Parts: sequence; C-alpha cells; structure tokens
Amino acid sequence: MDSENNTRNLVFLLVGFSEMPQLQPLLYGLFLSMYLLTVLGNLLIILAAISDPRLHTPMYFFLSNLSFVDICFTSTTVPKMLLNLQTHSQAISYAGCIIQMYFFLVFVELDNFLLAVMAYDRFVAICHPLRYAAIMSPRRCAVLVLGSWAVSVSHAWLQSLLVLRLSFCAEVDIPHFFCELNQLVQLTCSDTLLNDLVMYFALVLLATLPLAGILYSYCRIVSSVRAISSSQGKRKALSTCASHLCVVSLFYSTGLGVYLSSAATHRSGSTATASVMYTVVTPMLNPFIYSLRNKDVKRALRKLLGGKA
Repeated sequence: MDSENNTRNLVFLLVGFSEMPQLQPLLYGLFLSMYLLTVLGNLLIILAAISDPRLHTPMYFFLSNLSFVDICFTSTTVPKMLLNLQTHSQAISYAGCIIQMYFFLVFVELDNFLLAVMAYDRFVAICHPLRYAAIMSPRRCAVLVLGSWAVSVSHAWLQSLLVLRLSFCAEVDIPHFFCELNQLVQLTCSDTLLNDLVMYFALVLLATLPLAGILYSYCRIVSSVRAISSSQGKRKALSTCASHLCVVSLFYSTGLGVYLSSAATHRSGSTATASVMYTVVTPMLNPFIYSLRNKDVKRALRKLLGGKA
C-alpha cells in the first residue's frame, strides 16, 4: 500500500528536449506556430465539409472525422510541451501522465482506424461504383466511425489499467516530450510481463490489421484501374485516392519508423525528435494534402471564407 501511495504522488520529468536548452525559445515558437496551423487547417476542413452540401458524402464525412481526431491528437501532447518549454519545467504529475497517455492512445488508434475506413470507402467507390450509395449508407458510415471509437477507447482503457498496477521508482525521467506507453512500461520497478504481452498483441492486432486492410484495398483498386480502357478514366480514378495515399504513407512511415528505431534508443532524445513527425507534422500537413489536390474542398473553402466559388 505504501508503494502504491508513493507512486500516486510521483512527479515525472519529460526530458525529451532538455538536451537542447539553447534551442528551447526557438522550439517554443516553432511548435506554437505548427499547433495553431494544425488546429486552424483541420477546423477549416470540418467547417467546409459541414457548410457545403456537395461535400455531404461518405468520403468527406470520414475526412471531417479525421480532421477532428487530428486536432485532438495534437492537443493531447503539444500544449503540455509548450507549457514546459515556456516555464523551463519538465514536470508532469502521475495522474496527468496517465491521462495524457490514455488520450494519446485513443487518438492515435482512431487515426489508424479512420485511415483504414477511408481506404475501404475508396475501394467501394472505384471497384463497386454502381453499388456505392447502397454499401456506404449513412448507417454504415456511422457504424464504422463509432466502431473505431469503441475499439480505440477500449484499448486505451485496458492499457491504462495495466499501467496503473505498476509501481515506479523515486525518480522517473521519461526520455520523451509526452507520456508514451512504451517508455512508461520500461521505467517501472514492477514485473512488466503482462504489460509487454498485451502491448505487443495490441500492436499486432490494432496496427497490422488496419494496415493490411489498406494494402488490400489499394491492391484491388490498382487491379480495377488497370481494367479501365481510357487513360483519362484511369487518371480520374487514381486522383480520388492520391490525397489519402499521401496521408497514409506519411502516417505509417513516420509512426512505424519511430517505434521500430526506439528499440535501440530507449533513452535517447532522438526518439522524441523523430516522434514530432507523426504527432505534430503529420496532423498539420493533412489539411494541405487534402485541399491542394481537391477541387471540391478548395471550392468549399473559398465559399466558406467569402471568396468566389
């Protein structure tokens, strides 16, 4: 009981960028700009999808949900990092660390599942265009999104409960700019066999299956596009997938790159620096990727901002 009480009173230290004190004012300005740009860009995508009736389709329904999740995903880690950079503090309470870890897991899994759902939507649109309206009905779209929320929340809740059973030593330095599950489990003084088993099982199940679904969808899409006789038809079909494919490539290449490389650099600041790519940069770039190549979104944004459509 005493060990449990001591754990609850712990203050963790987020030391991800402490090795670069001379750069902290620059980092503060850079991350603040990126965060505001992320919130503004994704908020404009959501408002455009709501305000323009021509965007009331499954594709843009999923896109607006992805934009909302990206806002929440970034807001889970960046505001605390900005506060620590401004106050020159690295402290985060035990409760604050568990809460941050929980919401990070929720939103990173939601990003993962929504990208898979959007790939399924493109697969139906290209491979079964005549049945698209029937297959991607409003009811099915809602079920896909709510199912993604249910699985993500359940997984994050399970991982958080498993971390709560662990005890930590008197001083805990987390070599990251946020409370990341893998880092916390490695820093505990308790036996982590159960945590490791659940963590790796969840990684295989919740990351590999959506990625496999995305790859399968695009294999079927490529096969269908090759069967189209006209080159203009092929370009039109592929153009509807280009933005989503860019976002998928950016998300998985940065996320998997960080977690595969972190096995050899658990206590290095390089992991924290690399994590900025998928926790900050990717959510910031998503609105630009979807708007710059999409005439419907650009038209809706011009209309929203008061310009000529």
